[in-house]
Amino acid sequence: MNFALILVLLTFFSGVIYLLDIIFWAKKRPSAQKPCRIIEYARSFFPVFITVLILRSFLIEPFRIPSGSLEPTLLVGDFVAVNKFAYGLRLPVLDKKIIAIAKPKTGDIAVFRWPPNPSFDYIKRVIGVPGDTIRYKNKVLTINGKEMKQTLIDYTTDESSGNAVAHYQEDLNGIKHDIYIRPDVSAQDFSIKVPEHHYFMLGDNRDDSADSRYWGLVADEYLRGKALLVWMSWNGIKDTIRWSRIGHIIH
Repeated sequence: MNFALILVLLTFFSGVIYLLDIIFWAKKRPSAQKPCRIIEYARSFFPVFITVLILRSFLIEPFRIPSGSLEPTLLVGDFVAVNKFAYGLRLPVLDKKIIAIAKPKTGDIAVFRWPPNPSFDYIKRVIGVPGDTIRYKNKVLTINGKEMKQTLIDYTTDESSGNAVAHYQEDLNGIKHDIYIRPDVSAQDFSIKVPEHHYFMLGDNRDDSADSRYWGLVADEYLRGKALLVWMSWNGIKDTIRWSRIGHIIH
């Protein structure tokens, strides 16, 4: 379901009915007569539709975390607020950039359309920006010849799968964040140079993430926004709200 298209159509048709009523129908209607139900609905819902359309298209859009690929940073059931203008303003439905604002930086957590099927949205961490040379050897990242330091925190299990993982803090050129690495999974080394207008994405749950290692780079035109904070979190295993995660700023 293309929610953006449905929202645009609802806004358009309710707005047209509302406008026609103001210009023509209301003048011909006796003062004691109420407008028909469809006009009442249009007058009531048009302000709601257009407000939601503006907020969702140009300012903030909600996104639900569907998998554990970004654990421990983001958990399954986290609802995050996505800054839609962080990487430029785009027209709803057409998704065409009309105003360039900024470009993704290494360490950002970005929402984007999935390259193999753009009808799906994905969320990952930006690891490589245009011009970067990314190398991954023995599960350690090197960016432009500089090794990204990893500091072991502890050993634990990830929440979504129950797999045993090593919990590290990784320093991405000053952006410190936590990652999971599975000791039981063999390293898959690779090296790549990121071309212009493309980005290399990885999940923080390094051995349980489908990302740019498997389906390729993300083009600039597929970017949708930058994740800001967790505004709601639902633990589907325990059927409870994770109160401690509400308001969590995403790094």
